[in-house]
Amino acid sequence: MNRRHAIQMLGCGFGSLGLAGTVTNQPHFAQKAKQVIFLFLNGGMSQVDTFDPKGELTRMHGKPLPGKKSPTDSATGNLMASPFKFSKCGRSGIEVSEIFPRVGAMIDDFAVIRSCYADNGNHGPSLMLMNTGHQLAGRPSMGSWITYGLGTINQNLPGFIALCPGYPVMGPRLWSSGFLPNIHQGIYVPNNERTPEKLLQNIRNEGLTFDEQQRQLGLLDRLNRLYLGRSEGQPKLAAGVQSMEVAFRMQMEAPEAFDLSKEAENTRERYGDDDFGRGCLLARRMVERGVRMVQVYFGNSQPWDSHEDINSHRGLARIADAAIASLVEDLKARGLFESTLLIVGTEFGRTPMIQSAGQLRINQGRDHNVHAFTTLLAGGGIKGGVVYGATDDFGYRAVENKVHPHDIQATALHQLGIDHTRLTFRYSGRDFRLTDVGGKVIREVV
Repeated sequence: MNRRHAIQMLGCGFGSLGLAGTVTNQPHFAQKAKQVIFLFLNGGMSQVDTFDPKGELTRMHGKPLPGKKSPTDSATGNLMASPFKFSKCGRSGIEVSEIFPRVGAMIDDFAVIRSCYADNGNHGPSLMLMNTGHQLAGRPSMGSWITYGLGTINQNLPGFIALCPGYPVMGPRLWSSGFLPNIHQGIYVPNNERTPEKLLQNIRNEGLTFDEQQRQLGLLDRLNRLYLGRSEGQPKLAAGVQSMEVAFRMQMEAPEAFDLSKEAENTRERYGDDDFGRGCLLARRMVERGVRMVQVYFGNSQPWDSHEDINSHRGLARIADAAIASLVEDLKARGLFESTLLIVGTEFGRTPMIQSAGQLRINQGRDHNVHAFTTLLAGGGIKGGVVYGATDDFGYRAVENKVHPHDIQATALHQLGIDHTRLTFRYSGRDFRLTDVGGKVIREVV
């Protein structure tokens, strides 16, 4: 903003400048979805034990993977059949593992993308790729790009919220606004806490009343307008003012929005009295109140990283299954399912071979597998009851209609009415976008 524009804005007050980047913007074309919930099962969910059954893997249990031995992060041995049974579910007959019974019962609401692959077998780079479109830190997250492109719906709550008990690997870099204005930064909420005061620390000013805070902001408003009147564009100042204004308005709505005691006891029981269940219930409450994107990480660090014993997936899935199914049920009951895109994903999959590193206590684990994993999409104009893509006979590599994280991101933006090639931000002499120089919309599932 130049000096002349700054002077023109003075008549409207600096507060209107603060809201300029946060109001709803026009999409490129008709939206199928208005909001996004991204449930991230961090650590690496095993595709061959959940949503990608392989009869040949069962038949070849205990035998070497045919062909030349494939390099993996750690030592692996022979093929290992899934310890879990699969059955055909729904009218679509999509096979789902017994460890996801409630999701299996509603699989007709989901598009099951079995042919995902990533670029790096380490947690950090793959988490960054799925969340920001790039393996290295410093890029804006998907939620930041979405609020940059569309703005927010509720002026009293952040446009992008990240829920996690503790931190996943890479932590705040996963919900960073990068080089986008700071107002698009994801707001971190530790959903292992149970009371609004702990979920949202420092939400209330204990030293000033609400009226006193308004007078204080009025003074800051006048000072900022005087400063802008004699200086060139100050995007960092504008972003700082926007953030302060959102924080001020949050005092009115956020405590009630994050108070799960307002929910019926049977509702809390359906989701589960655990971190992920509370996170999914909070996500539903956030989209009800107009938050543009909510991301829920399953747990601290990398809980799905089952190197030692794949049977640990049973307990993890018990938690995830109840929360995911309850979220879908409630979105439908409240008329939000069609306008909310639900993504259930992970950073990579796991090998069909047993992990044989000698230091492990139990030899029934699987190593990281960057060549194949599964992502689920639902709501927001997604076709339900379909399977897209396929892996090889053993679930080791995606071989048919391969899907990169950029394709998932491009599809999500498309459902929101955004052309991923046109959502750009000029920084350091070039135009950047979420999908970098790749990405294609998976039109078979929309």
